[in-house]
Amino acid sequence: MGCLVVGFGEIMGRLNPPGFARFRQALPGAREMTFAGAEANVCASIAMLGGEARYVTALPKHAIADTCVDRLRGLGIDCSCIARVGKGRLGLYFVEKGANQRPSVVIYDREASSIAMAEPSAYDWESVFSGADWLHISGITPALSKAAADSAAAAVAAAKHHGCRVSCDLNFRKKLWNWEPGTEPRALAERTMRAILPDVDVVIANEEDAHDVLRIQAGHTDVDSGKLEIEKYPQVAREIVKQFPKVSKVAITLRESVSATHNNWGAMLYDAAKGEAAFAPMRGGAYAPYEIRAIIDRVGGGDAFAAGLIFALNTPELAEALKAVSFAVAASCLAHSIEGDFNFSSRAEVEALAKGSGSGRVQR
Repeated sequence: MGCLVVGFGEIMGRLNPPGFARFRQALPGAREMTFAGAEANVCASIAMLGGEARYVTALPKHAIADTCVDRLRGLGIDCSCIARVGKGRLGLYFVEKGANQRPSVVIYDREASSIAMAEPSAYDWESVFSGADWLHISGITPALSKAAADSAAAAVAAAKHHGCRVSCDLNFRKKLWNWEPGTEPRALAERTMRAILPDVDVVIANEEDAHDVLRIQAGHTDVDSGKLEIEKYPQVAREIVKQFPKVSKVAITLRESVSATHNNWGAMLYDAAKGEAAFAPMRGGAYAPYEIRAIIDRVGGGDAFAAGLIFALNTPELAEALKAVSFAVAASCLAHSIEGDFNFSSRAEVEALAKGSGSGRVQR
């Protein structure tokens, strides 16, 4: 992969009780802390797949933030353009992992974080995009504050100025879109993201993001019941391309939630130039999603997909639509077996699963 990918967004401390314990069951008591955030997750996965990644965010000046940067550097991520600012804090989020019919719960503690308070001028955009080929953002960072939304828009503008392609994962988070009093979260998200998407090349979404952010519905899909009208998603992609003509590809992950620990998992990649959609995984010429029956941790699964897709699209032997989406969905499938947000999976492991090696037999 001869492509330098820049990820811009917030990284936080992630805290959760051990295993599948509930907050009220485990606290006060031991907590597990890692670092995570959508764009950081993408950069980490790209680095572990063998690609080049540069991560950009704003962090406070203290020892925990130093440790966060050290962790990213240790994975091979370029952190030279992270803005260390004198205001704000390290955002936090708390995860209670669900099991069986009990859903997972996420509690955010991100108000007044450094990236939420930093204006676009806090970042050296010339250095950020020096030698870069690709920018990845998500709809999470613009949800934090007007300043963060302005910074995300500035990142996209600077990326296009430097000739970079841009991918955007819509990632709607209703709990975060509250920085404009009197404006309903979905309305604020739609207005903000519609201002960014005209300069985006690759749109990534889950099975409900297009509806939540862009009001584009996939037939009678009901994500709460786990029932998806898979055949309707190419039309969703066509409508996105119609509304945003610069978009060349639309990827949509397709999660059917049987329970918190049993999901069927697949994806679609639509190629606007060809007007064709490819689904993965395929078996016997038909779409046959992975049946993940013992999920260890699903948080970050979409980011693992985005990373796999970006990596594949920039790797000549993987860039064809079916190969690219097959690689991406296999990468994400493996991420469901790993604690924490980062996908500690190698390219060889992903390719083995994409080719059908999914029995989980011991490798000796």
